[in-house]
Amino acid sequence: MHEASVVSFLSSLLVILFSAKIFGEVAERLGQPAVLGELLGGVVLGFGFFSFFHPADPTLSLMAEFGVILLLFETGLESDLGELLRVGPVSFVVACVGVALPFLLGYGVMTALGHGGMRAVFIGAALTATSVGITARVLSDMGRLGLPESRIVLGAAVIDDILGLVILSAVQGMALSGSFSWWATAKAAALAALFLALALWVGQHASAFLLGLVERMRVRGVLIAAAVSFAFALALLAHALGTALIVGAFTAGALLARTDHKANIDKALKPLSDIFVPIFFVMIGAKVQLGVYNPLLPDNRAMIGLAALLILAAVLGKLASGWVAWGRGLNRWGIGIGMVPRGEVGLIFAQIGLAAGVIGPPLYSAVVGMVVVTTFLAPPLLKRAFR
Repeated sequence: MHEASVVSFLSSLLVILFSAKIFGEVAERLGQPAVLGELLGGVVLGFGFFSFFHPADPTLSLMAEFGVILLLFETGLESDLGELLRVGPVSFVVACVGVALPFLLGYGVMTALGHGGMRAVFIGAALTATSVGITARVLSDMGRLGLPESRIVLGAAVIDDILGLVILSAVQGMALSGSFSWWATAKAAALAALFLALALWVGQHASAFLLGLVERMRVRGVLIAAAVSFAFALALLAHALGTALIVGAFTAGALLARTDHKANIDKALKPLSDIFVPIFFVMIGAKVQLGVYNPLLPDNRAMIGLAALLILAAVLGKLASGWVAWGRGLNRWGIGIGMVPRGEVGLIFAQIGLAAGVIGPPLYSAVVGMVVVTTFLAPPLLKRAFR
């Protein structure tokens, strides 16, 4: 029986990784980010072609959660806090508007349709994130990273990630408690922000001590083991203090990004991330029920209409953020478009809401559809805006 379980697990892992890489390669060749291919690979697996693959498998779900922690650790590692501060207040204002306005629009849409309380907060929160990786990739390919607009967009996107993590921590606490309270939400958000600030202040000494110890060791792989352990430690500390695990993982990456070992850690981390992070996105895609997008079925039309409204709110909210930037000759349309693509954090919101039972499969599918459409829209619009 034990051997049969191992065979089933390895078979599932085989098809997950194969689907992630094949569909990711197709997406890259079509000029789209690999994450869209990984999502599509999960959707295909969700059709049930393989009897041994189950989207709700607890072992695979645990591996997907590990992938999320690695993803946020890597995001923190790639965040240059010093450069973020040098960009100045323009990026901060763009980021705040780019978080607040989509949240309010999403919350308003849900409330107007009779889905108030926790559902409205979850959907509004899922609209707040910006995928810095997608925007950076497009601007880099165009040779436009040196433009003032690019620096504003990338700085604002990083701030968006931080604000998104704070909001995520708040709504995750709300999901665990099973009830909605503005006071509890504000308390959780403040706790996450306080942890982030204190960890960035105090943690630099801990990270310096840890890396100093690593330099005196000779065993193979000690650097990446120490770095990942540091991420686990801060993730557990964040959880113990009542905030999300991924807030701690992101903070660990941001701290190690300021050390001389950043490049070596990043290089050693990528093979690990290349295995576990795609598992997360494939498992998310596998939970999407494509049948709910069939407009010929009357029961699906309400969800499709909701998805269209969320896409509209997601795009308009980010476009408006570009117009609060100040400076002579700025391409404000370009800044707003650069903030449009959603990505990893938006999918994490949807996954938490689905797992907690706050949102059902139709709402989950609407959010995933919003993420996919905004991510597809951004590259061609960016290329046109910065041509």
